[in-house]
Amino acid sequence: MSEKDCAILEEIQSRALWLAVRMIDHANHDRVNNDGIKVGGHQASSASMSSILTSLYMYHLNAHDRVSVKPHSSPFFHSIQYLLGNLDKKYLTMLRSAGGLQSYPSRTKDPDVVDFSTGSVGLGAAAPLFAGVTRRYVDAHFGARPASRFIALIGDAELDEGNIWEAVADPATDGLGNVMWVVDFNRQSLDRVIPGIRIAQWRAQFEAAGWHVAEVKYGSKLKKAFSATGSEPFKKWFDDIPNEQYQSLYGQKLEDLRARFLDGAPTGVAEHLKKYSDTELFEILSDLGGHNIESLVETFESCDAVTDRPSVVFAYTVKGWGLPMAGDPRNHSAQMSTEQIDVMRSAMGLSFDNEWDGFDLDTAAGTYLAKRSAALKRASSSKEISAVIPTTTNPKSTGMISTQEVFGRVLTEISRDEAIRPYLVTTAPDVATSTNLGGFINRTGVFHPQELRRWNEDPVLKWAEGPTGQHIELGISEMNLFMLLGMLGLSHDHSDQPLIPIGTVYDPFVLRGLDAFIYSVYSGAKFVIAGTPSGVTLAPEGGAHQSTITPSVGMELPGVVLMEPAYAQALDWMLCDAIAHVAGNKSDTTPDLRPSELAFYFRLTTRPIDQTPFTQARERLGDALLRTQVLAGAYRLVDGRNTPGVSLEDSQAPVVHLVATGAVMPEVLLAAQELAQEGVIAHVVEVTSPGRLYGSWQRTLKQGIRTASTPSFPGALRPIFTERAPIVSVHDGASHAMSWLGSALGMPQVAMGVDTFGQSGTIADLYRIHDLDSGSIVNGALAALSLNV
Repeated sequence: MSEKDCAILEEIQSRALWLAVRMIDHANHDRVNNDGIKVGGHQASSASMSSILTSLYMYHLNAHDRVSVKPHSSPFFHSIQYLLGNLDKKYLTMLRSAGGLQSYPSRTKDPDVVDFSTGSVGLGAAAPLFAGVTRRYVDAHFGARPASRFIALIGDAELDEGNIWEAVADPATDGLGNVMWVVDFNRQSLDRVIPGIRIAQWRAQFEAAGWHVAEVKYGSKLKKAFSATGSEPFKKWFDDIPNEQYQSLYGQKLEDLRARFLDGAPTGVAEHLKKYSDTELFEILSDLGGHNIESLVETFESCDAVTDRPSVVFAYTVKGWGLPMAGDPRNHSAQMSTEQIDVMRSAMGLSFDNEWDGFDLDTAAGTYLAKRSAALKRASSSKEISAVIPTTTNPKSTGMISTQEVFGRVLTEISRDEAIRPYLVTTAPDVATSTNLGGFINRTGVFHPQELRRWNEDPVLKWAEGPTGQHIELGISEMNLFMLLGMLGLSHDHSDQPLIPIGTVYDPFVLRGLDAFIYSVYSGAKFVIAGTPSGVTLAPEGGAHQSTITPSVGMELPGVVLMEPAYAQALDWMLCDAIAHVAGNKSDTTPDLRPSELAFYFRLTTRPIDQTPFTQARERLGDALLRTQVLAGAYRLVDGRNTPGVSLEDSQAPVVHLVATGAVMPEVLLAAQELAQEGVIAHVVEVTSPGRLYGSWQRTLKQGIRTASTPSFPGALRPIFTERAPIVSVHDGASHAMSWLGSALGMPQVAMGVDTFGQSGTIADLYRIHDLDSGSIVNGALAALSLNV
């Protein structure tokens, strides 16, 4: 880097820091605040990252690189984008306002281009790592893309997050030479100064995981001071001084600084430092490498040369660098006063009239920015897969079969289509075989960058590992599962190659990966996830392996569609439809639902159930109507007025709707027969997708609210609930997950489900304990009828 370029970059950095500081100041002091709470922002965190971001965007990056930006430095990131011409000026005064710049970088909500959403600390670090895994997979299967670097900019306190170390340790992330993490090592977290011992611990952990570790610790003044004769004791003390003591230097008066630094220093340091004035000494001690652009660029380039493993750079910085709050242990959310802002504006040579301006094109900085903007310009990417996804694979739909088994069969059958197969990629956290991915793996193999020799010839599971494999096996980390699914689901953007990602996990452990699950759908990723086995139906495994609240997650997480069909053909239709949507294909069903659907969460079971009731419903309704209703979320499995062998008088008999989803259908059907024998007409409704059904109801309500009109009856419910009658909902999950049906239909409801922890036993034992057996369902129906007065 030339001296001229370095000077231009420092000028750009200075203007970007001003814009970042000022936009936070404007949001908190200039904009009308009717809420009475602070808007917030992080001036100090933007300042500590200023040199790192400037070095990257103004020199090191190219158009193919992808960067995850530390959440608290988002104002500086947006300032950089504005100076590059990628953000309209109006947004500088719209930080944290509706339709404006988000608090933290967001792929889906910010007006400028954001590669990775950040906000929940730790996830922004792991995302580029799994994007690197995805790129390695894409290159192996579809040909090498232009070389990209996947970079994460993170705070040192983020390294406390466990998900970071789960990602670093996973074998799937091993050997990724195109990944670099840059740690803003400012030694401060929200509440405290980070103990100095952590840097040695973190270095050892990264090195043990096979990472290349680099440091940018000394600025030019420090380097010069350390090169002087007799400086060895000074350098050693500078390296050894506790973080807490070093951080306290910034709160000292200039005349007291020397004594604070020398407290505990070995012999010879004080004598060596006598040649520096108090002002010179402070300038030296505060001159850290994380604010030296030239040193940063050199370190980034050295990391590029390490191509056989990921790199992590510890960039020593000062939180609040260049601002009056620099180094203050309480500066995390601190803001400069109006007087300080005025002083900074004047020092920048700006006025109220031009304080939001960038650089004119005829200036050196303006010319440089125009060149960088052109160099970083990206081509558009493709999101759709042209292969036609079948609407059905015609699975076996007779006899006894579980939905988990059907899931594996359908996926294997779809993979037989050579137009579709290349785009399918599965992943699991060490549960692939026990979640029925074995058939798919036998057909496609396990992905590994190199061909590996098979030492065990298993006649059942042909675990061949190599570059052509289409299953990515993870260690036991559900966080890693959802992070990888998210990055596979964004491969069209990060790697210009759309994929169809499908993951499996034991349903109870969906919650272990919930933060990453949320992150992935918030980022706009599309994928299929099967949670299986689920509920207390996994009876012998005991309470620790029995999921109860996962249906609520599937229903309440935006962008996620919860699907829990009981029968083989229904699951087949739904899985084919979900895969078509992930592939970007147009669908002939529920077109109004498609834009909001991102992740398809199938909650499955290992319990085999008799397929005869579905076959009978299929004969009664026909494939076209039944498929439409299955995809919409519910259909009438049994018409209680046509119960064989039971005589019911239509005008006299009471009516009840038994509404259920998933594995409990046999008990519900048995309860319907018992009720019929008691003279009660019991319609049995299978809810195949509680999420879609609930969404349909909510949309009609919101439309009515927004137009001040009477809400219409949801179309998905209209043909199924043709009679006004009490409802009994039955679910192998928390009872409240379907307790909204009574409100939707305006009828009394008894919601039955699992509201306490389970235990070991048989399915019959557990269903009886949790009131899911047929006798309890009958009593629930009688209770519902008693409410219908």
